Amino acid sequence: MGGHAAGEVASEMAVEMVSHDLSDLNDLEADDSHERVAHALRDANRAVYERTRTERDKLGMGSTVSALLLSETRYVVGHVGDSRIYIVRDGQMRQLTKDHSLVQEQVDAGLLTPEQARRHPQSNVITRCIGMADEIEPDVFDGAVKVGDAFLLASDGLTGMVEDRRIQQLLVSRAKPERIVDALIQEANVNGGNDNITAVVVRVLSAESADGGGAGNSRDVTPLPPAPAHG
Repeated sequence: MGGHAAGEVASEMAVEMVSHDLSDLNDLEADDSHERVAHALRDANRAVYERTRTERDKLGMGSTVSALLLSETRYVVGHVGDSRIYIVRDGQMRQLTKDHSLVQEQVDAGLLTPEQARRHPQSNVITRCIGMADEIEPDVFDGAVKVGDAFLLASDGLTGMVEDRRIQQLLVSRAKPERIVDALIQEANVNGGNDNITAVVVRVLSAESADGGGAGNSRDVTPLPPAPAHG
């Protein structure tokens, strides 16, 4: 969590622990796959929380976690906080995760529209995160994967600065994922860049495409769509 004590320590701990705990989870259709993802996030939470209790300079540190596991046919998501995971399929973008935030609760209650929530002065107040309490309840869910799908994992430093329709425009382009990430981060900075920005783009290819054959190979097929004019 940017702006909080040692947020970078909390996020590094979360990444290391979740990655380690799930490194051998290869069968996403196994009966215990959801529980293993939830357990990994809870373990990370307890470790961060205990460190906030024993090291005074770490008091208040925390991190969001949005984890995506992929197999040939399924995805599993583990989520806590207000970082987000989107999927683009057949040209349409959908937000998979739900923000654990104060403004999202107000949207759910019908008190704010999504656009009002985006610009609300308390838009960065989260209600669940790694390290906030001794126990957390992560969201864990799964879905089908298709060749051609694209996923975006992003912190609110990106999604709060770049409109969803622009994110979708970039994700449906055939540019390399790394070029899309660079463009997203650049636009977030141009639009204000007032928070840490994290973005990961994953594109699902066929085996033939991944090997360099066919129209879906890794070279750019079309250039990035131009950014909207500012000023």
